[in-house]
Amino acid sequence: MPTRKATATWEGGLKNGKGSFKGESGAIGAQYNFSSRFESGAGSNPEELLAAAEAACFTMALASGLEKNGTPATKVETTAAATIQAVPGGFGITTMKLNVQATVPKIDKVKFDQIAQETKEGCPVSKALKGNVDLQLEARLV
Repeated sequence: MPTRKATATWEGGLKNGKGSFKGESGAIGAQYNFSSRFESGAGSNPEELLAAAEAACFTMALASGLEKNGTPATKVETTAAATIQAVPGGFGITTMKLNVQATVPKIDKVKFDQIAQETKEGCPVSKALKGNVDLQLEARLV
């Protein structure tokens, strides 16, 4: 299986410094700073990247689970929100909230919810977060 890489650079102190990151594929990359991470400043941050990773992983895994059930989705869209806050000893990513809506012909809500919950527990990024982050899910059929 492949190993994926990314690099990050930081220049200066914490509050007045600036950083950038990029993925090895060249498909992702951005600037970040104290304000973009801990306030509402312009730029990206690690939490945004983690939320994107969870949203992408969960969405793909849910599509797979629905297909394996014989009820392939025509569309799955997930929003993930990672929350960073002060915790004893510094800061921590405490919560990841997933909000998914899917168009899935020929499935009932109970089965859809079951597959979505199984996906929340089983996708690789969710497994990496398990035990460290409160992973929450709201799933809707549309």
